[in-house]
Parts: sequence; structure tokens; C-alpha cells
Amino acid sequence: MAKFSGSFTAIVLGSLLLVGCASPIGSPQSRDVERDSAPVLGAAELARLAQLPDPEVVFLPPSALGNGPTYEVWGQQYRVLPSAEGYRQSGGASWYGVKFHGRLTSSREPFDMYQLTAAHRSLPIPSFVRVTNLQNDKATVVRVNDRGPFHSERIIDLSYAAAVKLGFHEQGTTQVLVEALSADSPPVAPPLLQVGEYPGRSQALAALQQLQSVIDVSAEVVQGPANLFSVRIGPLIPGPELERVKALLTTMDYGRITVLSPQ
Repeated sequence: MAKFSGSFTAIVLGSLLLVGCASPIGSPQSRDVERDSAPVLGAAELARLAQLPDPEVVFLPPSALGNGPTYEVWGQQYRVLPSAEGYRQSGGASWYGVKFHGRLTSSREPFDMYQLTAAHRSLPIPSFVRVTNLQNDKATVVRVNDRGPFHSERIIDLSYAAAVKLGFHEQGTTQVLVEALSADSPPVAPPLLQVGEYPGRSQALAALQQLQSVIDVSAEVVQGPANLFSVRIGPLIPGPELERVKALLTTMDYGRITVLSPQ
């Protein structure tokens, strides 16, 4: 079913397409009046889209593009949220498909109508949200990678695939609940400490034994540049344990303490 799309896929492209028209296709002004359409798919392909697995909610670094902190469309300024945490809002949703398939999103990722993605005015890019169709209780997870829609009656624009999963691809719009999903930050690898520079392995072993007679830590002797030997300690839990061992090494006058990240 044809519909109107309001996502913010090609602000930059609009300035490149000023060829004999006042409002070029691809500019934000024309995105909301440019007619879109669904791909021609058979029943089997529609069934496949309806069963697409939700994308895994993982930590992803913020996109270098599309994250503001503010941006302006049609003279109105929008602010990007510093975090998606706690976001929960209900409102209108629409989808975009064939007309914008392959065009660049605000994050400069090509739009793929067969992936579970979305455009949102204020959520950080990328963000993961659960979208529930309030008319039939169907839900899916999508990744926000674009800006829009710029109509007050809609809060999110979804890819065609997401609309199929939510069961409103034939009607064009629906009412949804959008809830942000949090992903844990990547685990911080426990650090190592390295101390001492000894000309021989036996001296480094003596230092290691002295240390382990005072505190129970995992440690080993390693050979470094210029055939010098050092004592490497850890991994250690960041926080009190790490600071306690550093203080002990300073008291025992092991010399310069180097904090290492395990490979």
C-alpha cells in the first residue's frame, strides 16, 4: 500500500540534487510528501519477513554522524537525547520502503527495507528499541539508525520489514509503544601491573617470591626489551584490590609501576 514517509534519510543529498526543481527529491522537505510503496513480494517472502529474528541488543559506539547534539529541519530545532535509557513513549508509526531503499540514512548507513531498523527524532544513533503495535500486540526490536519522522502525529518511522513483523504493512500507519532497550557496555578487561627491571631472571624471581610472601596474588616473571626481566602481577579487579596492590608495591620500593591491559 502506498504511503507517505517522514524519515530524515537524505538531508545532504538534497543539496546535491538541485536540478531544475525547488524542492528536490531526497531533501527533508520532500521526504514527507514523496510517495512511497511496498516491494512486490510473494506470500512466502512476506512470511519470512514476519518471522525475522529480533536483532541482538548489544553495545554499539555512538555514530559519528546523525547525533547532534542538535539539528534543524524546516526551521525547527531538534535535540538528540544524551542517552536512550528510560525512554518510553506511545504514538503513531509509519513505514518506509521501496522509494528509499539504498539511500543513505542520517548515520550514512544505506537504508535496507528488509532489515529491522527505524528513524527517530531524538534517540541516539544507534539505539535499540522494542516497538509494540497497540492494535494487535505484536512486537519487534529495531535498531534506530536514521532521523525522523518530522510530523507531530508520528513518533517513529519503521522499515518495511518491521512493519510486516508488526502486521501493519498494508495499512501504512498504526499506534505503537516504543521502549528503549539497554545493552551492557563492553566488559572491561582486568588490568595487570608490571614492576621492576632486573638484568637477570634470578633477581626477578627473588622479587616475585618476596612479593608473594606478603600478599597472595598471581604473578610471573617476564622478559622485556634489552633482556631485562620484570614481575607481572594480575589480572587484578579494578578498584580497591588494584589500588591496594599498587600501594604495596610503592611501599616495597619496586620502582615504576606500569598498568597493562591484558591482550
